[in-house]
Amino acid sequence: MRKIGLTASFLLVIVILFTGCAAHTPYDYFEYKQSRPASILVLPPVNESPDVKATYSLLSQISYPLAESGYYVFPVTLVDETFRQNGLNTPSDIHGVSYQKLREIFGANAALYVTITKYGTKYNILSSATIVSANAKLIDLKTEKLLWQGSATASSEEGNNQSGGLVGALVSAIVKQIASHVFDQSHQIAGITSQRLFSAGLPNGILYGQRSPRYGQD
Repeated sequence: MRKIGLTASFLLVIVILFTGCAAHTPYDYFEYKQSRPASILVLPPVNESPDVKATYSLLSQISYPLAESGYYVFPVTLVDETFRQNGLNTPSDIHGVSYQKLREIFGANAALYVTITKYGTKYNILSSATIVSANAKLIDLKTEKLLWQGSATASSEEGNNQSGGLVGALVSAIVKQIASHVFDQSHQIAGITSQRLFSAGLPNGILYGQRSPRYGQD
């Protein structure tokens, strides 16, 4: 019995070690560095959350971190109007357009495909949290290869240490619920998620673009 217990403990240690190594494995940027796209076409995000505002809330905040990272980003309104004039009105339809067609229409080096998995406020008896989560992949429109993919999430409850007992928790929950109805907190949290997902220089994040002074240093 002791031998079996030791064996089980040994296997558990091995699993933990391998899990930890996998979580910290550096991203393979080989294809990304071969491509080095100068321009990025951001497609409207597919929204898997129940909030209909999610797509354009996040879309409006993606261009800034990408531009700051050194990329030319096609204007969101121009891209949206171009798709509408071609009869494409939903993100899922737009994501289904062939890479070759996107390259012919826009002349972009790469396209960014984003999916929103969480967007909105979740209410509990003693607390509420606004959470925005998304994942993305960057595709070379010429070679059709995956250059990069990643995910990020942000929450209004980050770093919040609740104190003041039950009464304090109830008051805090009420205040947050009122504030979330008055102000669009989800939009603010989406901005944080966007910064985390599309800013260069972060672990396993996108690389610096050709317009950045740090281009080629990552």
